[in-house]
Amino acid sequence: MATLKVPAHVPAPSEDAEQLRKAFEGWGTNEQLIIDILAHRNAAQRNLIRISYGEAYGEDLLKSLDKELSSDFERAVLLFTLDPAERDASLANEATKRFTSSNWVLMEIACTRSSYELFNVRKAYHARYKKSLEEDVAHHTTGDYRKLLFPLVSAFRYEGEEVNMTLAKSEAKILRDKISDKHYNDEEVIRILTTRSKAQLNATLNHYNTAFGNAINKDLKADPSDEFLKLLRAAIKCLTVPEKYFEKVLRQAINKLGTDELALTRVVTTRAEVDMVRIKEEYQRRNSVTLEKAIAGDTSGDYERMLLALIGYGDV
Repeated sequence: MATLKVPAHVPAPSEDAEQLRKAFEGWGTNEQLIIDILAHRNAAQRNLIRISYGEAYGEDLLKSLDKELSSDFERAVLLFTLDPAERDASLANEATKRFTSSNWVLMEIACTRSSYELFNVRKAYHARYKKSLEEDVAHHTTGDYRKLLFPLVSAFRYEGEEVNMTLAKSEAKILRDKISDKHYNDEEVIRILTTRSKAQLNATLNHYNTAFGNAINKDLKADPSDEFLKLLRAAIKCLTVPEKYFEKVLRQAINKLGTDELALTRVVTTRAEVDMVRIKEEYQRRNSVTLEKAIAGDTSGDYERMLLALIGYGDV
């Protein structure tokens, strides 16, 4: 379901590396050439370009890009050029830092990646930061947030489609009982949401809806201002209907008084090769305007061109 447009004939990584080097040389940087190459190569191809570039010029491509580019455009190019696991590790690390801390980003990474992708994020985190993602999340979060986020980032859920309906019914009742009693942080609620496969969770939450007449997220809106409940609802959305979660993040990022470029860049760069088709469909359904139009109306210049290329609008 990716929308990234990769040309039918892709030049050799060494040719792309050479073209990128040319884009950095002379008077001013050729930003369009950078977009034309990097925004139209998949993760494996970008990785080979980085290797070729390093071998040919003795410098990491990311370092060269960092020297040549600036602001939101630079962040979009750097994030997208990274291997997906490295990118998530970088975003997760940023989310544990004091001035850029974000429980939402940690939850988003933990709940919308597959078990194997999340495992690779943890490996990339080890390699880059010489410590574990789990220890940083545990150290930088407290209370109910730690109770939820630590098992989420540590999870290795079963990825298959098999579902146990008896279990789905019994766990739907457990969730209903705990939520009725307002025990939102109960260890059973946390256990179910952080360990069950996505297929099993879908079955449980479908049964919850059918048996009790309300979607679980409706019942979790008892206190609209409760920040932990907001995170819990978002985690459920990410685990079951990620395109609806990402649509809302994009809508809020674009409709804010002043665009939230960090959120906009994060969603576009992390979902371009995953489920951007579904996100775009959901965005148009919800807002009666295309995501392309919304981004074009809210951004400008090279940053706008990079984002539009990544969501599949730019010409190859």
